[in-house]
Amino acid sequence: MVVPLRTALPDCRVLTARVTRIDHATRTAWVDAAPRGELRLPTEVRYDVLVMAPGSVSRTAPVPGLAEHGMGFATVGEAVALRNHVLEQLDLASSTRDPELRHAALTFVFVGAGYAGVGALAELEDMARTATKGYHNLDPDDLRWILVEAKDRILGEETPELAAHTLAELRERNIDVRLSTTLESAADQRMLLSDGSRFAARTLVWTAGTRPAPVLALTDLPLDAAGRITCLPTLRIATPDGLPLPDAWAAGDCAAVPDHTGEPCAPNAQHALAQARLLAENLAAELDGRPLTAYRPEDPACSTSLGLHRAVAHTRRGTRLTGRRAWWLHRVRQLRRLPTRERRIRVLTDWLFGGLFPREVVALGTIEHPRAEFESGFTTGPGT
Repeated sequence: MVVPLRTALPDCRVLTARVTRIDHATRTAWVDAAPRGELRLPTEVRYDVLVMAPGSVSRTAPVPGLAEHGMGFATVGEAVALRNHVLEQLDLASSTRDPELRHAALTFVFVGAGYAGVGALAELEDMARTATKGYHNLDPDDLRWILVEAKDRILGEETPELAAHTLAELRERNIDVRLSTTLESAADQRMLLSDGSRFAARTLVWTAGTRPAPVLALTDLPLDAAGRITCLPTLRIATPDGLPLPDAWAAGDCAAVPDHTGEPCAPNAQHALAQARLLAENLAAELDGRPLTAYRPEDPACSTSLGLHRAVAHTRRGTRLTGRRAWWLHRVRQLRRLPTRERRIRVLTDWLFGGLFPREVVALGTIEHPRAEFESGFTTGPGT
């Protein structure tokens, strides 16, 4: 679900641009609105108060072939491209007569079994299972799904009971979960795992953690050893001396906000959402001259969708849910996070009407390279 910022924030000036530099000492930012790859002079933007919340990006590793063949799952664009890619592999497997190509097209590898990896794999497996009903020569059992995790359990931030339940459900769906295993190579789309397994796969999704957004390195803000912005519990940015940096705030994955033990909060969505609300309240309090409130993380209420009508969840009171009840709770939480009542009603209506009809899935074509067909006309010549 995406929200148009100009509609949700009608009183704000929205700039769609890349930040190339921030000099908080002079309260100046430089932004570049030109398409990526085009050289333009950055625009200077002066400000009074700075709020940093750029989030995080995928944390990669020097695995041979990963840069050439891997896909991330940290942005809306990556999610749309991945969905389309999976459906294109079904088309390819159904159409080819090459058994090796068919096998590689129907093998899907996910590296990293956190919330993102488990949720993405489970949702796509459920979607692909439904999609195979439209092919005369594909069966759900033809698809091979492999989840690779370096640790000895999945969902490291979840309770052991729900993590174990999720693992059991994934394996019941014939998903091959490899624990205490790493990806050693993906060169030439041939996967090599640390357990010695070798196989071809045309889909490799990397969800093995995140790192702070690279834009933080382009600022004069204080960073910790992990590259996150050092913060006070009130979400004000902290100087190396532990004092509040004037007119500077941060929240979310980019912010090292101390918890009750003094250690930085984990970079996850639950903390990001709670910190965003508190930052807004504290910023208003600062402007009004009222005292600020420290961030006190609670046991987060988490949920992970595992496909249509499947999920695992737990509440702040410790209640654990699975199956359809957890799935509905997950949907309700998603709905509550939308910023406007109009948007919530629109999404809820789509969900309700969508439940009345069979699920339909179709590839969107070559969205990764939309000009490929047009460009081919200049290389093959007319009439060919």
